[in-house]
Amino acid sequence: MSDLTALTLAAALDGMEKKRVSSLELTQAFLRAIEAANPHLNAFVTVTAERACAMAKASDARRAKKGRVPLPLDGAPLGIKDLFCTEGVRSTAGSRILGNFIPPYESSVTQQLWRDGAVMLGKLNMDEFAMGSSNETSAFGPVSSPWRKPGSNASLTPGGSSGGSAAAVAADLCLGATATDTGGSIRQPAAFTGTVGIKPTYGRCSRWGIVAFASSLDQAGPIAKTVEDGAILLGSMAGHDPRDSTSLAQAVPDFRKACGRSVKGLKIGVPKEYRVDGMPAEIENLWTQGVAWLQEQGAVIRDISLPHTKYALPAYYIIAPAEASSNLARYDGMRYGLRVEGKDLTQTYEKSRAEGFGAEVQRRILIGAYVLSAGYYDAYYLRAQKVRARIAEDFTTAFAEVDAILTPTAPSAAFALGERSGDPIQMYLNDVFTVTANLAGLPGISVPAALDGAGLPLGLQVIGRALDEETVFACAAAIERAAGFTAKAKPWW
Repeated sequence: MSDLTALTLAAALDGMEKKRVSSLELTQAFLRAIEAANPHLNAFVTVTAERACAMAKASDARRAKKGRVPLPLDGAPLGIKDLFCTEGVRSTAGSRILGNFIPPYESSVTQQLWRDGAVMLGKLNMDEFAMGSSNETSAFGPVSSPWRKPGSNASLTPGGSSGGSAAAVAADLCLGATATDTGGSIRQPAAFTGTVGIKPTYGRCSRWGIVAFASSLDQAGPIAKTVEDGAILLGSMAGHDPRDSTSLAQAVPDFRKACGRSVKGLKIGVPKEYRVDGMPAEIENLWTQGVAWLQEQGAVIRDISLPHTKYALPAYYIIAPAEASSNLARYDGMRYGLRVEGKDLTQTYEKSRAEGFGAEVQRRILIGAYVLSAGYYDAYYLRAQKVRARIAEDFTTAFAEVDAILTPTAPSAAFALGERSGDPIQMYLNDVFTVTANLAGLPGISVPAALDGAGLPLGLQVIGRALDEETVFACAAAIERAAGFTAKAKPWW
């Protein structure tokens, strides 16, 4: 088979099953691609070439055995966001404070991927502790998108925090990648890079072994080349885990099968509150086109209202930093990671944290500590949680009338690195269409649907009821078929 790295996950699995290609051939092709591209894209922070080849050889040996039980991902080379702890492999969360931390344990999600036969190519760059929308806060430097505007050499953001995951998938450096989404960190990078990103229902994937940012919002999911590929990956990543108290004891449906479902008769909601001031006409037009695509396939369109949407960003940027300030208190330079000696214990804490945490993480820790402090807890944190409950109620009311909700994924296409990094508020506005699904714990997917006037990808988002990823996948696959999006970034590296 030629051009192995351009294969979809589904095609690669089929090729290995039919003995047209081996896992080792695939893995070596991706390692060569990473070697050529990574000095320019900075998508991988650690490449595990020896381990990858060993895992690929083990997969090929399994496939050669007669009477074997096929594994869902046997031999598929994947990238792993560096927020997932991987036993014996450096795991940094994109931060200096974790230094060269090598976990003695494996996260539940990656453990399930290895159980299903996947191959680990390495660990992917990300915003520090998943705090960012452009992958510029990483201690290992920014990730450059494989996309560029025609005629321009300006480096574009791949989105964040899962920028390394999105860039690696878009540049054909892996068949798919794990990612996490706290306020849009799977879906926004997917929209920026012409890939598919799925945030499942909160609790669908275990958080055990994933470095915590905001525990009531964090959720793992895949970034993939197609909706079907995303469904295959989520099938392995999802599942109940008794080690995570928020993990849902629910059977994992056949997400891949759901991609072939008809959307005929489904009621699709279009929320009026998502028409925000200053949204580019191209995104508004794409949204209208998305509605038309679903209508043409038999869906019924309903205008709906989610009245508390305008409070979602302020509520999120109180709740998430509050939880982060609590979660990140464990990084003190005492047990693992960076340690900067001071004259006493307090100064050692202060110096370690001052040198170990980047500016954005420090900003959010300070905001979080402030809103949780005596005298401000009721005014900020408690009030934000009440708003969160109202946002969830809005969705409950809407889902009494509709089966899924269609919105844009992001308020713009990818912007240049450095363009917004000096303005935190502008950066936070990237999450305006995505945070509501996190606050309500709902599944959401971003599907690439068009290019803007500058030749950059734009995505549409489908939000579903809790634990109804199947309808989300059905709608996403319908949009994918109608859009016929096949554009790829032209290699410049």
